[in-house]
Amino acid sequence: MLYPERFSNLPAHAWPRLRALLDVHEGGGPLIQMTIGEPKHAFPAWVTDVIAQNAAGFNSYPPNDGSPELKTAIAGWIKRRYGADLNADTEVMALNGTREGLYNAVIAVCPETKNRQKPAILMPNPFYQVYMIGAISGGADPVMVNATSETGHLPDFHGVPEETLKRTTAAYICSPANPQGAVADKDYWTRLFALAEKYDFKIFADECYSEIYRDTPPVGAMQMAEELGTDRNRVVIFHSLSKRSNLPGLRSGFVASGPDTIREIKQLRNYAGAPLPLPLQQAAAAVWNDEAHVEESREMYREKYEIADRILGNVEGYVSPDAGFFLWLPVENDEEAAVKLWRETGVKVLPGGYLAQDTDRGNPGTKYIRVALVAPKDEAERGLELIRDCLYPELNEEAE
Repeated sequence: MLYPERFSNLPAHAWPRLRALLDVHEGGGPLIQMTIGEPKHAFPAWVTDVIAQNAAGFNSYPPNDGSPELKTAIAGWIKRRYGADLNADTEVMALNGTREGLYNAVIAVCPETKNRQKPAILMPNPFYQVYMIGAISGGADPVMVNATSETGHLPDFHGVPEETLKRTTAAYICSPANPQGAVADKDYWTRLFALAEKYDFKIFADECYSEIYRDTPPVGAMQMAEELGTDRNRVVIFHSLSKRSNLPGLRSGFVASGPDTIREIKQLRNYAGAPLPLPLQQAAAAVWNDEAHVEESREMYREKYEIADRILGNVEGYVSPDAGFFLWLPVENDEEAAVKLWRETGVKVLPGGYLAQDTDRGNPGTKYIRVALVAPKDEAERGLELIRDCLYPELNEEAE
């Protein structure tokens, strides 16, 4: 029996690898889960009421591109947040979770060849795994661009060889970055837009962590497109209610771009899409229209930033994140640190190398662990204290 070869050389996914690493050991205390970025703050209580009020919609096939109410709510939020006045019908499309859009983007809008060569898709390293599989599925070479402390934990796309840039059709960029929490500023975006214009590729901006930040809202790609006068069709933004509104189970996200790009994305979705049920679309519209719950959740993350800074701020190489809800903590060896932590304390974290790929410059994640600050404040604080005492005992010695 024959099977396709395009996925045959994929490395093991992060979560099966983590289970294989830790499950053979007994935990050293009550489990404190700090691995997956699954928000645990309460979502708005009225969401279930909206779903119930619109339950009759389960009896109908939902609109494939998003209900008029949902698309209008999304376009309104983009206008308020980024100052870009998008057409809800032609420049916005609802997604059944943002991962769907990130995966299908290459297939929908990137050409099969460029300059008579196999196309390349650039992406940060470490990275969200769907970027790589999207590139492979679209017949392109995934090109890992290391994001390290030397590059401000954002990928230096300008360091990519020109022969690769000439066949590049798109670049994924995550800002705020998962896992490092770094934020692309206006200068970074300006330089990236100029590079995309010069070598004629699209920018896929994964902005799912944009609403979790300390004080200043992160600059967005569509905001910069407006300021720079860039053709919207070159910029494709992806957002989600999973992190913003603590609703990962609602599976509601969106993609926005210029009308030509969205037309191509819609065409693929006409054949292969799985639209969100209508009652959930109605709930999502209400959530995009509300900011009070977002600020409440953001304040809880701010408190956890401060706790992390207090407990771990003296760790050599510690970088307090600008945004998002992960800590990217330096260690000697990521797997050894994760095993030690689990065996001695019961805290589970993710080895940083599981989020990155080996390159000719090494794997930029193997000297880090990713710690998710999604648990309630008291549990997160206890987990951070255990991490400090287990992995950084010199801090206690200094205190004594």
